[in-house]
Amino acid sequence: MPVLVMKFGGTSVATLDRIKRAAKRVGVEVAKGYDVIVIVSAMSGETNKLVGFVNETSQLYDAREYDAVVSSGENVTAGLMALTLQEMDVPARSWQGWQVPVMTTDAHGAARIEDIPSENITRKFNEGMRVAVVAGFQGISPEGRITTLGRGGSDTTAVAFAAAFNAERCDIYTDVDGVYTTDPRVCDKARKLDRIAFEEMLELASLGAKVLQTRSVELAMRYKVKLRVLSSFEEQSDEAGTLVCDEEDIMESNVVAGVAFSRDEAKMTLVTVEDRPGIAASIFGTLADAGVNVDMIVQNVSEKNYKGHEGGVTDMTFSCPVDQVKRAEKALAEAQASGVLNYDRLDTVEEVAKVSVVGIGMRSHAGVAAKMFKVLSDEGINIQVIATSEIKISVLIERKYMELAVQALHDAFELEKA
Repeated sequence: MPVLVMKFGGTSVATLDRIKRAAKRVGVEVAKGYDVIVIVSAMSGETNKLVGFVNETSQLYDAREYDAVVSSGENVTAGLMALTLQEMDVPARSWQGWQVPVMTTDAHGAARIEDIPSENITRKFNEGMRVAVVAGFQGISPEGRITTLGRGGSDTTAVAFAAAFNAERCDIYTDVDGVYTTDPRVCDKARKLDRIAFEEMLELASLGAKVLQTRSVELAMRYKVKLRVLSSFEEQSDEAGTLVCDEEDIMESNVVAGVAFSRDEAKMTLVTVEDRPGIAASIFGTLADAGVNVDMIVQNVSEKNYKGHEGGVTDMTFSCPVDQVKRAEKALAEAQASGVLNYDRLDTVEEVAKVSVVGIGMRSHAGVAAKMFKVLSDEGINIQVIATSEIKISVLIERKYMELAVQALHDAFELEKA
């Protein structure tokens, strides 16, 4: 029988009533003739509670025991979903990550899936099981310890299972009814997209859209897994939600597919840095070692001579999440104290936001950047940093102008129109 993967997020399984609702959706797909693999998250709020328990118990906790604790929420949901399906006379069985097994690296708290052997679940399907309910977010390390995949990891689990079992489709059920041109809470003209290309979804996810975890989209694009994002709380139909698919499966794309934003950004500038080969590697190697996620980078070259060095000096500006500023400041100060880096000062601005326009149509259309910059200029919004890729243009602006910028760009590119 064909295989379908269905993933239910925390809000979709937050109560026993919601688990029953989700189980009914699974039953509909079983009746259509599918063998179904259901990936479940922990009940809404449960993982945060478990993380809190760990932090109260030990500030310097053992990451292996952290994974053992926080992965338990998904185990509970999987068992409850299997019991609910059995009450509906649907042959179902729950599976924890180690039982499948979901083979991962040993990076506890941020493990990556390396392999999902299909033999165990396939054998049970052949014996009459119709639904395998798998605990998402978890796996097993080469040492045989429980691992977790990082927050949002159940999305990645679902896509990985769809790839491993050559599933017809992977349906991601959440609390929104699809992927929108931007966040409807910021722009009331936001429109739900029927289809979006993998590359566009990957950019939107990495730029702040919370619908899908970035790693899950990367995996879907690599293995050509068709993803459908839809709501657990609305009527089900074949046209529901948003299909994330290959660019070739979309008849005609708009130049811009969506506007993404990230509110909690910071801009950091190293002033008067020695301008020499390897300086960028020293700066960003230091930040990487400290676990700082650097995004936008701008280098400004100065002709000023720096302590006799030929080539002068430069200012290096980059952005990072605002909650990583202290970590970045500490790492750079230590690098300066040890002689790895020389700079006059570090300027930090925390009240900034990143706004981006994304669309595969940019490849064949000129003038998108000019139009974006003109729109922001007309609204009196100053651009502090610019970064571009083949299908994305991102800018850093003052945070207080973020919503205005999103609304203005959404209107300018007429994203409310199909």
